Amino acid sequence: MGLRLKFNLVLAFVFVLGIGVSGLVSYNLLHANARAEVLRNAGVMMEAALAMRTYTVDRVRPVLRISDSEFLPQGVPAYGATQIMALLHRKYPDYFYKEATLNPTNPADRAVEWEADVVNAFRNNEALREISGERMTPSGLSLYLARPLQIKDAACLACHSTPDAAPAAMVKAYGPSNGFGWKLNEIIGAQIVSVPMTLPVANATRAFYTFMASLSGVFLILFVILNAMLSLMIVRPIRAMAATADSISVGKLDLPELPEAGKDEVALLARSFNRMRRSLEKAIRLIDG
Repeated sequence: MGLRLKFNLVLAFVFVLGIGVSGLVSYNLLHANARAEVLRNAGVMMEAALAMRTYTVDRVRPVLRISDSEFLPQGVPAYGATQIMALLHRKYPDYFYKEATLNPTNPADRAVEWEADVVNAFRNNEALREISGERMTPSGLSLYLARPLQIKDAACLACHSTPDAAPAAMVKAYGPSNGFGWKLNEIIGAQIVSVPMTLPVANATRAFYTFMASLSGVFLILFVILNAMLSLMIVRPIRAMAATADSISVGKLDLPELPEAGKDEVALLARSFNRMRRSLEKAIRLIDG
């Protein structure tokens, strides 16, 4: 096995190992960044919904003129947040917001199976303040971010304790069977934001392939350069020494000396070879004399 082949085999092994480790690290890093980006988007949506709830309580509810025979959902914080996010959903159908509740006043807010699991996770561990995860939707993979909905204001119980205590107009609008029996400090649901991961993951995958192609291209260039340097600086001088040694071994001593320029190992080997040759020539002349 020639020196060049050995060198190329070692280089190929190092490349395969390096590109494997680099590929694993870069793939995980790029997809982790994509997930973090989606979480940031979900967090922005969540904060927007919370801001809308605060705006409803502070700015909308005080100016509503409501009689005992009327029920205006615009004064309900959850309604305002849900309606704003519904408008966003029209333009970006993959972005989703819901105040999923186990026992909602509005049946549209009732938690489906996977949402109920999230709500129950909060109910089983009240110290848990946020849950995130991934789920498959008809449009592709989505990441959801959820925070608990807890009754912290006793004023909320005026509408949700019993049908008799609730506004008659609300009971008339939604019926006496939904949204009652809530208790102070009870976790009754969860705010859930769902953001698509398809585009960020596709971008991360494209960046990964671009990086790997660039890395492979750099390796090929280095492979050619290193092979050229190996041939010029090591293989060619050694072959010249081997050819000269073969000629001397059959008695051909009228050959020029090998070049000795430089201070590297090949130059040292050439100088040593030339000294050995001169010593051999002197020994032969002494024997012939």
